[in-house]
Amino acid sequence: MKMMPVGIQTFRKIIEGDYLYIDKTEIARSLIEKYEYVFLSRPRRFGKSLFLDTLKNIFEGNRELFRGLLIEEQWNWELKYPVILISFSGGINSTADLEADLLYILQSNEKRLGLKCENRVRPQHFFAELIEKAYEKYHQKVVILIDEYDKPILDNIENIPEALLIRNGMRNFYTKIKENDRYLRFAFLTGVSKFAKVSIFSGLNNLEDISLNPDYGNICGYTQLDLDTTFAPYLERVDMEQVKRWYNGYNFLGDTVYNPFDILLFIKNHCVFKNYWFETGTPTFLIDLIKKSNYFIPRLNKLRVNESLLNSFDIQNLNLETILFQSGYLTIKRLIPSATGIRYELGFPNKEVQISFNDAILQSMIIVSEKELLHDELLDFIETGDVTKLESVIRHLFASIAYNNYTNNHIDRYEGFYSSVLFAFFIGCGVNIIAEDVSNRGRIDLTLKAGGQTFLLELKVTDGEPLEQIRRMKYYEKYSGERYLVGIVFDPKARNVSRFEVEKI
Repeated sequence: MKMMPVGIQTFRKIIEGDYLYIDKTEIARSLIEKYEYVFLSRPRRFGKSLFLDTLKNIFEGNRELFRGLLIEEQWNWELKYPVILISFSGGINSTADLEADLLYILQSNEKRLGLKCENRVRPQHFFAELIEKAYEKYHQKVVILIDEYDKPILDNIENIPEALLIRNGMRNFYTKIKENDRYLRFAFLTGVSKFAKVSIFSGLNNLEDISLNPDYGNICGYTQLDLDTTFAPYLERVDMEQVKRWYNGYNFLGDTVYNPFDILLFIKNHCVFKNYWFETGTPTFLIDLIKKSNYFIPRLNKLRVNESLLNSFDIQNLNLETILFQSGYLTIKRLIPSATGIRYELGFPNKEVQISFNDAILQSMIIVSEKELLHDELLDFIETGDVTKLESVIRHLFASIAYNNYTNNHIDRYEGFYSSVLFAFFIGCGVNIIAEDVSNRGRIDLTLKAGGQTFLLELKVTDGEPLEQIRRMKYYEKYSGERYLVGIVFDPKARNVSRFEVEKI
C-alpha cells in the first residue's frame, strides 16, 4: 500500500514518491476554466498548499505528473504559462520583515523564470516588473499563486498597530495584481481568514470568493466516499462511526469533509484516536479573547449568525465568532432561511475539536496540578452515577480555578460564568452534556448524561431556589429512566458552591 503523505505539500513529491493522492484535478480544471481571480479560505492544515501546488504544475504543463488522473485528457498540455508563486510560510514580526521576505520570494521567482528585473528595492515595484517581464519573455499571460496571504497579519494579531502596518504594506503589494490585469491569465489566493476587501483587497474588486461556493465545497479535505474507497484498505476493522464522530463534520456547503491531517496521522499512528489537528496549534489568542470577553461558552454549540459575520474579519474590531469559524473551530451545521436572507447555525465540527477546544479553555483557568485529579474524580462519578460524587467534583473544580481569573472583572457574579466552566469541564472530558436544554416549558441550564442516568442541573448565584424551579417547570418530563434534579447555588465571595440539593425522580 502507498505511504501517507503527512505534511507533504508538494504535488511532484507525492506523485514521484508514490504517496497516496486523492484526485482533486477535476475540481482544479473547473476552477481554472470558470474563474480568473479567485480567493479560497480554509482552516490550517486543510490541503490548501497542496492544491495550490497542483495548480502550479497544471499551468506549467507538467503532464507526466498527471498520468491517470482526471485532468490528463481534459487539458491542453502544450500551453505552458509562467507562474509566480508567493508563499508566506515563515514568521514575520514587522514591516521590515515583510519587505525582506517579499524581496527574497520575488528574487526566487525571478531566478526560476530566468528573468532580470531592475526595480528591486520596493517589493510592489519589483512584483509589477516581474509580471510584465514574465509575460514578455514567455509570450503567455502570467499565473499568480499566493499561499497563506494572511499569515503575516495573523502572526501579529496581538499587536494591532504592527498588524495594521503590515496590512497596509500587503495592500500596496496586492494592488499590483489588478494594475497588471492585461498580463494575467489567472490569480489564486489562499488563507485562513477573509479580510474585508476594503482593508486589504481594495485594488482587487474582481476577486471572487469561492470559500462557501457549493461547487467547490470539496476542494480541500477528504469526503466520506474517499474514506470508503481509496482509504478502505488502511481502515479495515476500524469503527468507522467513531472515525466520523472524531474527525468528520467540516461543512463548506459541499459534502461534509474530514481534515486531511487528521486522517493521515490517524492511519499512520495505527488508528489511535487523538486530537492530531488540534495539537498542531493551540489557539492561545482565541482562549484569551474568550476569557477577556467573558464569553458564554455553551453558546458555541448552536450559534446563529448571518453571512456577513462569516466574511467580516476586521483587525480593529475582532469578532470572536468570525475567527472561530474561519480558523476551523466552528463549522456550518445547517442553513436557516430568513426574511433577510440565509442565516447559518454554527457548532463544533466533530468530537476532536469539541473536546480539545473546551479542554484548552479549562486548562487556561485551573491550576495545572489539579487537572488529572479532577479527571479521575469525574470518571469515578461517571462509572458509578453517584450524585454525591458529582457534588465533590464540582466543588473541587471551582476550588481549582486560579485566582488571577477573577482579577479586574466581576465574572464571579454571573451565572453564565459558572455554566461556562461546568460546560467546558464536562465537554473537555468527553462527557455528554447539553447546555440550555430546551423543553416544552423552558430551558434547563445543563443536562448531564452519566452512568445510564440523567442529571438536570439548575444554577443560581447568591440566592434562589433552583430545585423548586425544576420541579415547577417539570423539565424532567423530557427524559425517562432514572433522573436526578440538581439545584446548585454559588457564592461569588467564596467562588464556589454554597448550596447543593438533589432530588431523585
